[in-house]
Amino acid sequence: MTQQVHVTEQEAMKVAEESRQKEWNQPSFMRELFLGNFRLDLIHPYPLAGDERPELTAFYNAMKEFVTEHVDSDHIDTTGEYPASVIDGLKKLGAFGMKIPKEYGGLGFDQVEYAKIMELLGGVDGNLSALLSAHQSIGVPQPLKLFGSAELKKEYLPRCAQGAISAFALTEHDVGSDPARMTTSYTLSDDGEHYILNGTKLWCTNGTIAELLVVMATDAKTRKISAFVVETGWKGVKVEHRCHFMGLRALANAVISFTDVQIPVGNLIGEEGRGLKIALTTLNDGRLSIPNGSVGTAKTCLKICREWSSERVQWGKPIGKHEAISHKIADMAATTFAMESVAKLATEMSNQGNRDIRLEAAAAKEWNTCRTWEMVDDTMQIRGGRGYETSRSLKARGDKPIAVERMMRDYRINKIFEGSSEIMHLLMAREAVDKHLTVAGAMIDPEKSVQEKLQELPAIAAFYASWYPTRWLNPGKTFAEFGNLAGHVRFAERATRRLSRQVFHGMMVHQAAMQNKQVFLFRLVDIGNELFAMAAAVSRAHALRQAGKPEAEQAVELADLFCRGSRRKIKQLFRDLWSNDDNRKYRTAMNVLKGRHRWLEKAIEGLEQNVAVAEEAEKQSTVAA
Repeated sequence: MTQQVHVTEQEAMKVAEESRQKEWNQPSFMRELFLGNFRLDLIHPYPLAGDERPELTAFYNAMKEFVTEHVDSDHIDTTGEYPASVIDGLKKLGAFGMKIPKEYGGLGFDQVEYAKIMELLGGVDGNLSALLSAHQSIGVPQPLKLFGSAELKKEYLPRCAQGAISAFALTEHDVGSDPARMTTSYTLSDDGEHYILNGTKLWCTNGTIAELLVVMATDAKTRKISAFVVETGWKGVKVEHRCHFMGLRALANAVISFTDVQIPVGNLIGEEGRGLKIALTTLNDGRLSIPNGSVGTAKTCLKICREWSSERVQWGKPIGKHEAISHKIADMAATTFAMESVAKLATEMSNQGNRDIRLEAAAAKEWNTCRTWEMVDDTMQIRGGRGYETSRSLKARGDKPIAVERMMRDYRINKIFEGSSEIMHLLMAREAVDKHLTVAGAMIDPEKSVQEKLQELPAIAAFYASWYPTRWLNPGKTFAEFGNLAGHVRFAERATRRLSRQVFHGMMVHQAAMQNKQVFLFRLVDIGNELFAMAAAVSRAHALRQAGKPEAEQAVELADLFCRGSRRKIKQLFRDLWSNDDNRKYRTAMNVLKGRHRWLEKAIEGLEQNVAVAEEAEKQSTVAA
């Protein structure tokens, strides 16, 4: 096992801080929201989709036919493998080159067009979604498009477009979201022609079938992180283990080791020492495939529940007419509309390139995955025993083979993929307080002397003397153009100003300890996410009504219901900021870690030994066979 790197909390925070994109060169709706500015003009009018390009329509129809006629999801799940016919079929369709420019042999789809395919796959098969998303969103194509040299693009993008599968190698055994502890390292060869790579990476999606990798490694001397294109066929690259999971049984996920691997210097992506920034920037666009795929999953859930609740009769009427089920279905429909509004809005922002979407992409990923997981759980509950039973078993006894059980296993990883929900919260929380740290960070900086802090006071006082009072003043906007949805927009505007005040109050109360008040910060982020979803849903419903779309009034109905529920959540989150059991829970958790409550575990003591005995028996049985 690779030797661990021990760093202090302060050192780890420094590395993470240095990797951040510090500049805000383009506007951001959510950044302004955390500052108390409800910049509706940044998302309104809502960007409704225009006419679809014939190339996209043709590919979408071909992909839909392919997954319907040639993909057996039960077989993939049972065997835990992608059939060669499926891989070959995807290559022939050009699916591995969706986002690669035409000049390199790709289909040249933009972010919105690609998102439509991800939504389709999200409603069909999680294994295929993971395969194509990992290759295209975070694998070799995306970082090369954004940061690769002309030579790298010319060498590798045509290969990717033709079906050379790629993977992303960042995580290590002891390194998740803490890059300061990365151990995979590189040194420059004596002749200056190669980088010599050594180390091991964990959970490389597509790793067992990939031809190409994006590898993040740290300079052995400076500890700066860089990104490289590595070919799996090179000497010293070895797949050590294929990882298997609860769901996504075909996921070609690997532990990959690198032993004195020689990387040509030209395979450096971007500049040396910029690897983590490249990874984070790539993920801004790349993680949008997950919220769009989540919309596809949510729509599948809604369809399953609508049909089952109409045909399943209990106590003399369809279960959908019982209030307990009807409320779930109503919430499902409203939430699906809001999720789609969020995903489409964030994707369009990315496509236009005139917005900084680091917060919006994180919000879309975190919010959509959490809401979809709730919907998958509700779908399981509504389907009952048929939800828990495998589709193969259902089919064998003559029932409809609806794979809710597989969906639950496959979908759960999305709250962890490409930044867990907790990491998304932390990322957003850091950006939420960015302006305050820029203005008043010196006051909570432990490295600043008293004299230095006193010198900063006049500038700090001047900023807050003008900023803080305006966070209370009502701008007097009625938002009358939104008709019966105007009340929700007014609420969002007031809540935005209140949110910014709470961010400021939190910094004043907690000061340097603010970074450790994660639950407090998470509540602030949750409020921001709900406000973003409200604004997206209302703006989209209004745009559909203005455009005279046939689904406009249904959209207004769903947006109204969603906003009513979201407002209640926001009010509760505001209350919980200052009235909670946070400190008590932390103390209890520390007591649990110290073993004080180990008495609760007494009844299961010794079971670990039984597991070991069972494993040994299994080994002996295998040897005997």
